[in-house]
Amino acid sequence: MKKDYYEILGIDKSADAAAIKKAYRKKAIEFHPDKNPGDKEAEENFKLAAEAYEVLSDPDKKARYDQYGHAAFEGAGGFGGGGFNNMEDIFSQFGDIFGSGFGGFGGFSGFGGSSGQRRVKGSSLRIKVKLTLEDIANGVEKKVKVKRKVKAAGVTYKTCGTCNGSGQVMRVQNTILGRMQTSSPCPTCHGSGQILDHKPKDADAEGMITAEETVSIKIPAGVSDGIQLKVSGKGNEAPGANSIPGDLIVVIEEIEHEFLKREGENIHYDLYLNIADAALGGSKEIDTVNGKVRIKIEEGIQSGKILRLKGKGLPSLNGYGNGDFLIHINIWTPKKLTKEQKDFFERMKDDDNFIPHPQKGDKSFFEKVKEMFS
Repeated sequence: MKKDYYEILGIDKSADAAAIKKAYRKKAIEFHPDKNPGDKEAEENFKLAAEAYEVLSDPDKKARYDQYGHAAFEGAGGFGGGGFNNMEDIFSQFGDIFGSGFGGFGGFSGFGGSSGQRRVKGSSLRIKVKLTLEDIANGVEKKVKVKRKVKAAGVTYKTCGTCNGSGQVMRVQNTILGRMQTSSPCPTCHGSGQILDHKPKDADAEGMITAEETVSIKIPAGVSDGIQLKVSGKGNEAPGANSIPGDLIVVIEEIEHEFLKREGENIHYDLYLNIADAALGGSKEIDTVNGKVRIKIEEGIQSGKILRLKGKGLPSLNGYGNGDFLIHINIWTPKKLTKEQKDFFERMKDDDNFIPHPQKGDKSFFEKVKEMFS
């Protein structure tokens, strides 16, 4: 079981953005590879701290994590709220937190490489994937076509002469406080540390082309509208021999069902019965998200009664079981009657069996609503 993100950073859920950043900086310094050369455990703790910070520093991700836990970002297919695959990913995203500390992270050989060159991460892509209620109930694998920037075949890059591959240029200024040294992204290579050496005919000015790729996305059961999942490494590539690709952000869009209404993990269904079925009882076959189910209708069932099929709703994204399938009984009153039918109901008007006799145990409408949401 994965360790709690708050526990990793040593904070509680009430921590604000400043406290989260401070806690991450402290942990990252403690476990930084420069301070712990060759220590695999420290390296793993360093990655975990970055993963925790990546989620808790983002208000949307933090809200999803607080509600669903790790399950909000997991599931097959490489989704994650963090889950960095390598050190370069971490340094590329969070190196600025330390400023010049540890060489702005550039001092770590795994990030700079033997040549000291930066590794730039490509931009992320965002797509929407539409899911039916049945897809959400069972989980689904979707294949989508994605147009992404990739390096052209045969393209080569060389070290930038302006920054000597560091991606940064240093400037020294005289101020009233003395000589101040500042760094900024190299204007020639835009921070990548490399410039184009050979450009294939079909490539753009950075040696990139647009290619269409089919990406397989495994979506876990229980997701909801608006949830964002991440497929690592399927975004745009960046120029440069040592660059790493961005991510593909998958936004879930739930298709409204024709008859079923979702409320969290619970599903609501309106079942309409004619007066004869309500009076005589029997059974009815209804469609749920997991196939057909036959339910028993008791004699004299009343309009407004709710039948609960426990565990027949949607699975919880965090793995805590399933919701319920709630069947709302509605007695259908015909708007037009034949003369024979009218005569029958005229005779029944004063029949004691047709006069309402609510019992003490019969719940009111408001009590039923309260019970439904309890």
